[in-house]
Amino acid sequence: MSTQPGPPRRQAPEEPAPQDQQRSPLRNWLNLALLAALIIWNLFVFWPQGQPSSTQIPYSTFLAQIEAGNVRQVSIQGADIKGAFVQAIPAPAGTPTAAATGQATPGTPPTFANFETTFPDAVGDPRLMPLLAQHNVVVNVSAPSTPWFVVLLNSFFPILLLVGLMVWMGRSAARSQAGIFNFGRSQARRYTQDRPTVTFNDVAGADEAKQNLAEVVEFLLNPEKFHKLGAYIPRGTLLVGPPGTGKTLLARAVAGEASVPFFSISGSEFVQMFVGVGASRVRDLFAQAKQAGPAIIFIDELDAVARKRGADSFGTNDEREQTLNQLLVEMDGFDERQEVIVLAATNRPDVLDPALLRPGRFDRQVEVPLPERHGREGILRIHSRDLPLAPDVNLPALASLTTGFSGADLENLCNEAALNAARRNGTQVTQVDFLEALDKVRLGGVRPLALSERDRSITAYHEGGHTVVAWRSPGADPVDKVTIIPRGRALGVTQQVPGEDRYNYSLSYLTARLAIMVAGRAAEEIVFGDVTTGAQNDLVEATRLARQMVTQWGMGSLGLAAVEGDDQQGGYGPLQRRPYSDATAALIDQDVQRLLDDAHTRAREILTRSRAQLDQVAQELLSAETLYAVDLARILGPQPAAPDLTPTEFSPDAKVPQEAPSGAPAGG
Repeated sequence: MSTQPGPPRRQAPEEPAPQDQQRSPLRNWLNLALLAALIIWNLFVFWPQGQPSSTQIPYSTFLAQIEAGNVRQVSIQGADIKGAFVQAIPAPAGTPTAAATGQATPGTPPTFANFETTFPDAVGDPRLMPLLAQHNVVVNVSAPSTPWFVVLLNSFFPILLLVGLMVWMGRSAARSQAGIFNFGRSQARRYTQDRPTVTFNDVAGADEAKQNLAEVVEFLLNPEKFHKLGAYIPRGTLLVGPPGTGKTLLARAVAGEASVPFFSISGSEFVQMFVGVGASRVRDLFAQAKQAGPAIIFIDELDAVARKRGADSFGTNDEREQTLNQLLVEMDGFDERQEVIVLAATNRPDVLDPALLRPGRFDRQVEVPLPERHGREGILRIHSRDLPLAPDVNLPALASLTTGFSGADLENLCNEAALNAARRNGTQVTQVDFLEALDKVRLGGVRPLALSERDRSITAYHEGGHTVVAWRSPGADPVDKVTIIPRGRALGVTQQVPGEDRYNYSLSYLTARLAIMVAGRAAEEIVFGDVTTGAQNDLVEATRLARQMVTQWGMGSLGLAAVEGDDQQGGYGPLQRRPYSDATAALIDQDVQRLLDDAHTRAREILTRSRAQLDQVAQELLSAETLYAVDLARILGPQPAAPDLTPTEFSPDAKVPQEAPSGAPAGG
């Protein structure tokens, strides 16, 4: 993995202290006063109020004193009984109450005149009241006292709860960016250096994109270098590439290399049901970024908010267009010395509004393509550096087997390999784990279907047809494996792996690919005299490829006319008009059918000549279920060499298309 040396980083700007940490001295004094009041109140409630003035006596002693006529009056409150004697009685030895009241003299036992006792149970004693009335004792009865904490809860807790709820709602409404009073506030997530930093060392397979973004990093690190010469950095950089190629990761790496705040938001988060909310959020986002500058604004899925204006099927979307207009104004209204850079990512640059792509807004487009072999190897090393790899793991070989994989696909491959190792209770991730994960990612998981012998035989000949035609077609991608084990939605798969990355596809390669796609159907016709629905996916892919050859790559009777492009497939809605006439559409259909018929005829010819090898491949598939390249070489012999495309004196230019077809494995 190659990395670009960069200038030394500067320290990230200090973040302002949160609002709740910037307390005024008056607020601190108020908090101290409240704490002191709470302490004094608790001391008042819980501090002992002196020695008790009465002594606890047994209930039996209390009844005996009543019968003796020595009780003057009692007070009953719940289960507690307090009262006074007519004449004081001696206190038990060691009683502090009598000694404290001064009722004892030296040499005489202490006495007490007040007492306390408790009913023996919660029901009470039915003999007590008649006994008290019989001896003329004054009785005072009161309701049981409520504990102080119950009074506090009943009186003050509801008020405190209501006040606390109001304070919490007020603070939430003030601080939340999505509160009821803050629809217009930006919902961008801000990342600073307190989080783990992503740098260019964490990005592989995008060396050219990193070189283009290195200038952005240099401007953020040393803007005066450009300002002194009267230059300014491009205000917007658009990252364009297929899904999963690392556009968001590259944007975060730029922020990590420059050590600046990074504002991240998705294009769909600008648009809401209320008109004007999106434009307000755009203004707020740019205001925050300018205040924190130098900073980076990253808008993911830009096409969600920046589609061509007026391109909707049933009229315009006022809210989306107002949001786009505000974005155009903010990007065009930058001060030339403003240290804020806008990065955006999309995989549909063809649908963006032209005003957004003009100089002064998104000045540059950085392509982030699918990684090539060395890039895939670097990505695999990054995602496997935390895995306990076994010594037999060969990352360069895995990189050569994963042509067409994006960075996200390779990350998923490493994770699936680790899951395979965990399922078998292994301590290391082996090469077999990676190969099984590759089959699962590319072909789907194994399905335990109980197929009949006839279905297995049809599947074996179907996949054998793909294999034989692919092996006998010069220049076709080599067959790596063929299996009749059901995976995903397919009953069998013929897997072809390109020997190297391809960027241009010749007409001979594409016609061979068409023949391979329809070879499964041709094998069923030759062997069984009937056809099945197993070729559905083959026919869909073959038709799509044939249509691309005719409408985009000039390989049909239309000549060099390219009547369709990626930006015209599907359009913007049901009212989108195609850019060609009905007569041209009829010619396109005829050319597509001609290419498919020619491919079918070629596949039948190859299979008829190689019927013995087709039978042998099918029989060994029925026996072993999976054949590899070495097995096929033993059965079919060496594969023919690719045709020579070296320019000649009379044909200096080879006729090749400009775009690659969709790379799906043949068979299914």
